[in-house]
Amino acid sequence: MKAADEEAAPTADRAGGLGEVEALAADGLRWLLGAARETEGGGLGWPARPSDAALEAELYGGTAGIVPTLLEARRHFGDDSYGDAALRAARHLAVAAEEAEDDSLYFGRTGMALALRAVQRELGDDAAGAAADRALERVRSRFDGTRWGELFELMGGNAGIGLGALATGDEGLAVLALEPYTRTAEETEAGVTWAHAHRPGLVPRLHHISHGSLGIVYALAAVGGAAGRADFLALARAGAANVTARDEAGPDGFLVAHSDPQYRPDLVERHSYGWCHGPTGDAQVFRLLRDVLAEPGWQDLADRCWHTVTHSGLPRRLRPGFWDNNARCCGTAGVLALACDRMAEQGDAPDFAGVLVADLVARATRDADGARWSNVEHRATPSVLEPATGWAAGAAGIVRELLRFVRVSGKGDPDYAFAWPDQPAVRPPGVVQATEPILPAGPGAPS
Repeated sequence: MKAADEEAAPTADRAGGLGEVEALAADGLRWLLGAARETEGGGLGWPARPSDAALEAELYGGTAGIVPTLLEARRHFGDDSYGDAALRAARHLAVAAEEAEDDSLYFGRTGMALALRAVQRELGDDAAGAAADRALERVRSRFDGTRWGELFELMGGNAGIGLGALATGDEGLAVLALEPYTRTAEETEAGVTWAHAHRPGLVPRLHHISHGSLGIVYALAAVGGAAGRADFLALARAGAANVTARDEAGPDGFLVAHSDPQYRPDLVERHSYGWCHGPTGDAQVFRLLRDVLAEPGWQDLADRCWHTVTHSGLPRRLRPGFWDNNARCCGTAGVLALACDRMAEQGDAPDFAGVLVADLVARATRDADGARWSNVEHRATPSVLEPATGWAAGAAGIVRELLRFVRVSGKGDPDYAFAWPDQPAVRPPGVVQATEPILPAGPGAPS
C-alpha cells in the first residue's frame, strides 16, 4: 500500500487532478461489485470484508450502506448498471429486514428500510417501497414504550430510529421514537444530557454525534422542526448547551472530550477529530441547529469546529491511534464530506479538501481487482487491516465522497443521490439560515 508523505501532505493536483479522483472512485466501485455475492431470488449482498463467510445487511457496515453508493454512481456516471445492482441489493435487503433482530438505524431494520425507500424513490421500485413499509411497521411493533434495546442514541437507539423514520416519510414513528428523551433528560449545570445506553451503573456520558448527546440533539432538532414540536427544539438547545459548555479550544476552535468521565480509556483517546466523536460531526449538528432554529450563532460554532479540524494535523498520522482511518465513520472520508459541504455552502476554497482527497488517493490499494483502502489498528499485529466494503469503514463510504468531491470541485450538483439522515443538505452561499425562527432564542442559544 502506497503511503502519503507524513511531513507534507499532497494536494489534489499532485494526486493527478479530478480525472484521477474519478477514475479511483470507478475502480473502487469495480472492487465493490467484485466483492458482491449472489443471494436467493436474484439478489446481491455483501460481507463486511471479503474474507467473511456471512453477509451483512446493516447500514453501518453492510449491504444497506452500499446501496447509497450504487445510487450515487448511477447518477454521477449515468450508468444504469449501478442501478441494476442496487435493485438486486434491495431484493436481499427485503428478506434481511424480515429476519433482523436489531431495529436501529445503523445496525438494524430501520437502516435497511431507509435503503429500500431510497431504491423506491430513485429507481421507482414499488417492491422495495413495500418492503420498507413492512420493515417500519415491524420497528413500530417492537417499541417497548421507551426504547428498542440497550442503546439509546443515534447509531443504535431511538435518535437514529427517529431520523430514519423521518427520512422514509414516517413522521409518526419519528415522533414516537423521540418522545422518551423528554422524560429521560438529565439536568446538568449548563443544560441536559442522556445516558447513551440502558445499562445499570453506567456513569460516563458521551458528548458527540454517533453515540452521545449531540446525536440526540440532532434528532430532536430534525424531528422537532419537521413536526412542529417546540418541546423537542427546546430540549435540543439544552442538550447542545451542555456540550458547548465543555469546549476546551475557544474562542477560535471547538474541541470537546469524547466523554466525561472517560469511557473505555483503554481504547479511546480523550479527544477525537472525526465525524463520530469529534468536531467534524459536531459541525454537522450545529449546521442543522442553524437552519432549524434560524440563529446565526450556530454557524459560528460550526466554523470553530472547522478551525480545529484543519489545525489538528489530520490526515497526517502524527502518532499511533491519532489518525489511522481512511473511512467515512471515523476517518478522512467523513472529514471530506464536511469539507465539500463548506465548499458548496460557504464558498470555501478547495485546498483542505484537496489534501484529504490526495491522502485517500495515496493510501489506496489498486490492482486488477479495483481499488480499496486498509485502515490501521496500531494495537494489533499485523496493524494493517483487511479492506472493508461498507459505508462506515470501507470503500462504499469513501467512493461516495470522492464522487461528490469531483462534482463540487467542478461547480456541479452538491447534493447526494441519497440524503444521509444525519448530514444536513447544503444551502447556497449567502443562504445560511431559515427565514423565520421556529423557536425563539432562549437559554443555550449561542451568542
